[in-house]
Amino acid sequence: MTWTQDPLYVSGMLCAFVLLAVWLAKFKGWKTIGTPILVILITAIAANFGFIPTATNGNPIYTAVFIYLAPMGIFIALLEVDLKSLKKAGWPILLMFCLGGLGTIVGVLVAWFLIQPAAEIGPMANAVAGMYTGTYIGGSINFNAVALSYQVNENADLFAATTVVDNLIGTPWIIATLILPKYLQSFFPRKKLLPLTNEDQKIKAEESISIASLASILGLAFFSMAISKLIAQAFPQIPEIITLTTLALILAQIPFVKKLSGTHTIGFFLILLFLATIGTLCDLSTLAGLGDLAGTLILFVSIIVLTHGIVIFGLGALLKIDWDVIAVASQANVGGNTTALASAESLNRPDLLIPGVLVGSLGNALGTYAGFFIAGILG
Repeated sequence: MTWTQDPLYVSGMLCAFVLLAVWLAKFKGWKTIGTPILVILITAIAANFGFIPTATNGNPIYTAVFIYLAPMGIFIALLEVDLKSLKKAGWPILLMFCLGGLGTIVGVLVAWFLIQPAAEIGPMANAVAGMYTGTYIGGSINFNAVALSYQVNENADLFAATTVVDNLIGTPWIIATLILPKYLQSFFPRKKLLPLTNEDQKIKAEESISIASLASILGLAFFSMAISKLIAQAFPQIPEIITLTTLALILAQIPFVKKLSGTHTIGFFLILLFLATIGTLCDLSTLAGLGDLAGTLILFVSIIVLTHGIVIFGLGALLKIDWDVIAVASQANVGGNTTALASAESLNRPDLLIPGVLVGSLGNALGTYAGFFIAGILG
């Protein structure tokens, strides 16, 4: 193992990249881009230049971020929100989420007939189409569920290619949905669902954290994650993230928890670490070595994501839905719970935190069914 693979070194670099992104976001120009976008871009550049390993090469830190830190970030961030926000924003975001899922399915079918991927991919082309259907309706959990069922993961080159292309195309869309609402709002103003006052503002730039608050927040997170795991073992049909989200929503209504200081700082930091890890998935060298297969997959996935974007933003525009709601719903489709939450944070919309995570959780279930359906009809 080279020193750049050392988990301690990788951990330090991820934190350094988050720090650099936060620092750059204070300056004019960089501030417009925003911390979440910056941390993805910085880490992607660093990984491709070899300063840290890409996720394709594997590293225990990246695995730990996906398995432990990302769910913990969701849990802690949800401790600062109020269930009233679900009532205010629930229906529009659910509608946009469903329309976005429909856009993904349409995109897969359009891409299938335009690109004819079976000629390059071979007999597993229908499974690959199902994987991309699942992942762009509710996140990577669905991608892996379909891949495992059709044993795509046993074809190492194909599975690596589909994974790299997924992140190479999906990551720019994450960035796009953080940028689009601001400019669309300037040209085509939409009424915000829940205008924020200074008193109601939940997302804070800075907050003090006491040892008591830190111990309480982390303790609640660890215990809740343990309970979620136990319930998932006893009832496998209930995903851990559903239980974890439910526990967070219940605890967030308790006066003691509401008074805890530090939930935003800790939760958003963990989400930024997750986004940094997303950047390491954009492995250009692996993609370059895949030849014609890479080109076919890039075209196929680009059409899917572009069609999804046109459908969700186009229909959202016709229905005059809040641009931020459309962006968060799209992220719940394309990236799942964590990127939806990061999108709400970055857009400064605490009222969309819970709705974003909840529709993302819904996508974990619906996306898998949709993925198997598409794989079946195209097979």
